[in-house]
Amino acid sequence: MAYSPCPNDTFVFHAWAHGLVPGAPALDVTFADIDVTNGMAERGELDVLKVSYAVLPHVLDEYALLPCGGALGHGVGPLVLTREPGVDLVGRTVAVPGERSTAYLLFRLWAADAVPGGVGEVVVMPFHEIMPAVRDGRVDAGLVIHEARFTYQRYGLHRLADMGEHWESTTGLPIPLGAIIAKRSLGADTLALLAASARASVRMAWDDPEASRPYVRAHAQEMDRAVADQHIGLYVNEFTADLGEAGYAAVRGLLTRAAAEGLVPALKPDALSFP
Repeated sequence: MAYSPCPNDTFVFHAWAHGLVPGAPALDVTFADIDVTNGMAERGELDVLKVSYAVLPHVLDEYALLPCGGALGHGVGPLVLTREPGVDLVGRTVAVPGERSTAYLLFRLWAADAVPGGVGEVVVMPFHEIMPAVRDGRVDAGLVIHEARFTYQRYGLHRLADMGEHWESTTGLPIPLGAIIAKRSLGADTLALLAASARASVRMAWDDPEASRPYVRAHAQEMDRAVADQHIGLYVNEFTADLGEAGYAAVRGLLTRAAAEGLVPALKPDALSFP
């Protein structure tokens, strides 16, 4: 399995990764940036992966979406940051954390409304390099995710727009960010076991939040405890335990709208169904 070193993932999967979930299959964990795991999914490299929802239309023939373990929510959207407030992005260079990321998909949908003249060059960077690049003037703006929501002021940056606010105001749905997928070839029984294991790991994390703290701190890009706690509180919620009707509606809404804009392939009717 591969997931990010971010606090929400290490918090959610701590119990499972450490063999604490009764009956769960053992995990061999690889830590990787979301853009890397998206590529792994497209190449079919691992059994279980944390990926961007934006990559699902490209991989759902081989992978199934698990109904738990991922990241959706309200007020959790990516931000567009600039060095100066109120920058016009027409023709400007924007750093993004991957062109197959959900953040980029939300950005494209926002820019279609807010930047009718179109942005200029898009540069892909690992998410932790984006704020320094904006601060140092190497790019005009940056699309940031994860704990950058809580730390961008430290870089002297300004929030130009919140992709989540735009999404929620136009759809009324939660924001789909990261998904857990597993190979369909594992079979229905194993997929069901993986989903049950992920859900149990989430609930164990909530039952004893202190148990995962050393694991979270060991892998977080941002080591400040308060920031890690904010990150977990924002990204680990009821949708992590179970997508539910609202979660699935959000995923379908995002991918259907993106397909209508020509940003991703259209989903097959049963693409999101879980065995």
